[in-house]
Amino acid sequence: MPSVVGLLEQRELGARRRVDELREEADRVEAELAVAEREWRECAIACSRVGEVLAPVDESGQDHARAEGTAPAGEQTGKTPQVPEAAKTKSQVPMWCEGLAWSVLSVDYQRILMTLADRERLHQGPLTCQEMAAAFGMDVVPARVEALRSKAKRLVARGWLAEGQPGRFTLAGGVAGRGGGS
Repeated sequence: MPSVVGLLEQRELGARRRVDELREEADRVEAELAVAEREWRECAIACSRVGEVLAPVDESGQDHARAEGTAPAGEQTGKTPQVPEAAKTKSQVPMWCEGLAWSVLSVDYQRILMTLADRERLHQGPLTCQEMAAAFGMDVVPARVEALRSKAKRLVARGWLAEGQPGRFTLAGGVAGRGGGS
């Protein structure tokens, strides 16, 4: 008959092997989890970037629908088009009018206006989107530059900015140098 100590040592050895196997499996699962989480974050960033780039197109619903070959929801059913709430809030830039404060704009748009106001105050002239990206400390990559370009173009369309030369932005005449209101 085996001794009690021998049986306990065998059990301890079996338990130690099992712990080692489980630790190896846990390490493997953690590595897979890290890869999956990174892929998930990259997909979320890509979705966000695409949303930023497409936001001006989705604003009316018509341009995006034409690109897809479909009519907007309002034209198909006779009802008011249903715009997703996220797209609506991102793309709302009011038309500029005398007395309208910059605070009605989102922080991103205010940052563009402040940067251009500083440049105007320093008599530095128009700013390109690549220069804006660099001034904001962003990576100067096409996705970021295009996101800034879409915001700047929207501000031009609403009367906040002027584009004297293609791709070169300045504050519009009445907006110049007024952060609190015009």
